Amino acid sequence: MALDERRTQAYFALMEASGLLQMSMEEQLQRDGELSYLQFFLLARLAQAPDGRMRMTDLADTVIHSRSGLSYQAGKLETAGLLLREPSPSDERSVTAVITDKGRKLLDRVLPGHVAVVERGMFEALDDQQTDALADALGAVRDRLRSLVPSAAERRRKRG
Repeated sequence: MALDERRTQAYFALMEASGLLQMSMEEQLQRDGELSYLQFFLLARLAQAPDGRMRMTDLADTVIHSRSGLSYQAGKLETAGLLLREPSPSDERSVTAVITDKGRKLLDRVLPGHVAVVERGMFEALDDQQTDALADALGAVRDRLRSLVPSAAERRRKRG
């Protein structure tokens, strides 16, 4: 069974656009802050979290990355003084990541360039109606995939 032509076009356009946008963001983040896209995403999600803290398992689900890969990147960010990892106050088996002031300052430095890349590469190509339609469509796809893909904790329980 194959996708019809229109769905194939939509799928490949999404994959190519996503890859090209991420490549542009990687270049800007490396240039402006010596960060990978994943490292930026980790810091940005922590900055948005209450008190700048999240359990590592929740962070893995938010950034769609394996726990081992996330731990590796968190270690690099911790070595650079951009985040801390500490035992979770509510669950002794969990680790909580916390963004530091240095991490927030780095985000403040790279964010204007990041926004410019997203605006130039994505939103300058769309009018308001297209932006609304894209947000609705991708939100529906994201929600569907979230219901189909197990969380990091569920994947860990299946392995254990």
